[in-house]
Amino acid sequence: MSDSLLQRSVTTAVARNLATTTKTSPKMMSITPRYLLKLLPWVQVNGGTYRVNRTKVELAKAERIAVDFAAGVASFPPSALRRIPLFSKLPDPILDRMSGFFRTESVPIGNKLLVEGEDRSKFFIIAQGQVEVLSKGVHGSDLRIALLTEGEFFGESDLISDKPSDATIRTITPCVLLTLSRKDLDLLLSDNPNMVTEFQKAIDEHQELRSSVNRYGERNIDLVSGFAENVEIPETFVDYTPTPREYSLSAVQTVVRVHTRVSDLYNGPYNQLEEQMRLTIEGIKERQEWELINSKKFGLLHSVDPAMRITPRYGAPTPDDLDELLTMVWKKPAFFIAHPKAIAAFLRECTWRGVPPVTVSIFGYPMVSWRGVPIVPCDKLEITNRYQSRQSSGTTNILLVRVGEEDQGVVGLHQSGIEGEIAPSLSARLMGLDSLGVSSYLLTLYFSAAVLTDDAVGVLENVEVGYYHDYMQRLPKSFDSGSGI
Repeated sequence: MSDSLLQRSVTTAVARNLATTTKTSPKMMSITPRYLLKLLPWVQVNGGTYRVNRTKVELAKAERIAVDFAAGVASFPPSALRRIPLFSKLPDPILDRMSGFFRTESVPIGNKLLVEGEDRSKFFIIAQGQVEVLSKGVHGSDLRIALLTEGEFFGESDLISDKPSDATIRTITPCVLLTLSRKDLDLLLSDNPNMVTEFQKAIDEHQELRSSVNRYGERNIDLVSGFAENVEIPETFVDYTPTPREYSLSAVQTVVRVHTRVSDLYNGPYNQLEEQMRLTIEGIKERQEWELINSKKFGLLHSVDPAMRITPRYGAPTPDDLDELLTMVWKKPAFFIAHPKAIAAFLRECTWRGVPPVTVSIFGYPMVSWRGVPIVPCDKLEITNRYQSRQSSGTTNILLVRVGEEDQGVVGLHQSGIEGEIAPSLSARLMGLDSLGVSSYLLTLYFSAAVLTDDAVGVLENVEVGYYHDYMQRLPKSFDSGSGI
């Protein structure tokens, strides 16, 4: 107001001091929908421990081999060769000698390492890079049947067989490989005749065991079917693993501190202690969902069986990749879990192909689905960003899970009924007052997760989220930028 004008009324700035203000409760941007916590079935655990009993696996599945690089040289411990089913029963002295005969090879992109119908008799471990497995279909065309990446291996059966290779292996990125030829294997065995006998015995035991188990590595149940009379009925039993896995409940804890003067004098319209508790519990729940996915002890990403891991064919997540994931977790798949940027990358691929996914309603909110299976957004599936300045690029993972004890899926674990419980398995306890009049409350949440069978969860690894298509390439010429439109 100009100094030359007389004040004729009380100003709005002063009048606001007499007004009652409408306030909101404190808001926090880090709160997410946490769909995973809502979609997981939760199982009551007594004594803080959940034991998963399984049938005995006679023939272990292949596991990835962790390759170390020191001064540019790739290596692995001899014991890692036991992760290869064919070599799982070999004595330690043979494994020690075998590991010393591996050679490091750098191979460019597009190189054929094995050719279908030929006998190259060489075993490969992928230290760096990616290869594709091709096989001739019944119609004569090359079919890509698998992609193999770091830590995976192939060609081990060629070392002990005179049959030609049944697939073509070709590099699709520059690769660093650890290789062992049959010539080198024969050389290491020829130095000790006893070693030849032990090697062949272990291989024979493996082949015999392989013929007696199903594709899951469990021993076949002997059955007889048909209407023939006087047929001897086989005897059988199902054995259990002697060392079942046990899951112990994990804990997320913190101490909430509130000054008594604050809680005494400033409790309207919102209770100060309740708001402190509410926001802290929100943070605990966010951490709970992160742990359920990323914990190295029980998180879904670290619980995926090696055989249930695949990589995208072209970097970005395509409908083909999600279809392949569905073929792996095909027994009643419940939902995908993906970072919002991974979902956006998948939608771009669908748009490029002209196959828009169907939207379904989950908890009253629209959600993208594929083949009827919802794709649940979750920012706890982190993006590994190679370029820190570009937030839109990087790689992540997409999970597909089956849930429930009855369907041998994934279940959440908690123990309700604990002392001071304010929500299932979440307790709040007063720890007392200090000399400054500050009250302290201990908040504790107990939880974990269990994967009941190996095929209950699969993952699409190293998904690129920063690839965009040039849609102008598909427009008619009349819509081209050079047409003046």
